[in-house]
Amino acid sequence: MATLFMVATPIGNLNDITLRALETLREVDIIACEDTRHSQRLLNHFSIQKRLIACHAHNEQSSASGIVKLLTEGNSVAFISDAGTPGISDPGARVVQAVRNAGFPVVPIPGASAVAAIVSVSGFTGKNFTFEGFLSPKSGRRRTRLTQLLQRNEAFILYESPFRVVKLLADLAQLAPDRRVLIGRELTKTFEELLEGSAKEIFEAFSQRASIKGEFALCISP
Repeated sequence: MATLFMVATPIGNLNDITLRALETLREVDIIACEDTRHSQRLLNHFSIQKRLIACHAHNEQSSASGIVKLLTEGNSVAFISDAGTPGISDPGARVVQAVRNAGFPVVPIPGASAVAAIVSVSGFTGKNFTFEGFLSPKSGRRRTRLTQLLQRNEAFILYESPFRVVKLLADLAQLAPDRRVLIGRELTKTFEELLEGSAKEIFEAFSQRASIKGEFALCISP
C-alpha cells in the first residue's frame, strides 16, 4: 500500500542521517521537501535521484491534497524538512492529518532533532520539559510567553534565529538573570558551539559579539 514516510534528515553534519532514512529515500517514488534546492544538495551527496515536490509553510494545505492524490495513484512519498524531524517547528502536521484522513499509513523514520540534541547535553531538564520552539518576534508577546514559561517548575526549549537571539537573551537576562541557560549554535555543524551559564552571563557574552551567525537552540533550566 502507498505510504507516507516522515523522514528525519541531518540538522548539520551529513553523517547524522540514518541508514534507514537513506534506504527509505532511495525506495520511495517521490520526495516532498520544504525547499527543493536545499534538499537536492543532500540527495546529491548520497547519490539519490528522485522526483521532488515542494511542501512548505506557505503551501502546506494545497500540497497535502497533492500528496494524497499521489498516494491514491500508488506512489509512496517521503516527506523531509530542511533539517531535523518534520513537524517539529517545521511543516508536516497538515500533511500527516490529510494523509491519515484519506486512509493511508504514515510511518516515522526517526533521526536527528535539535530539541533532542540540546536536551541530551543540558544536564538540567530532569524528567519533564516544555518544547516551545520559536517565540513571537514581537517584543510584548515574547516577554509575556517567557514570563509564563519561567513560572513553570520545568525546563523549556526554545529555537531562535541569529537576527533575534540577542533580544531573546536580553529578555531572559532581565526576567530571570540567575536562571541557568545552555545555548547551542550550529548544532552538529562544523562550527558547533555550546555555552552554559546564567541568563545574564550568556546575554553579556553574545551582546559583545560583532556578528552572530547560525541557528540557535536554547535549554533553560527549571
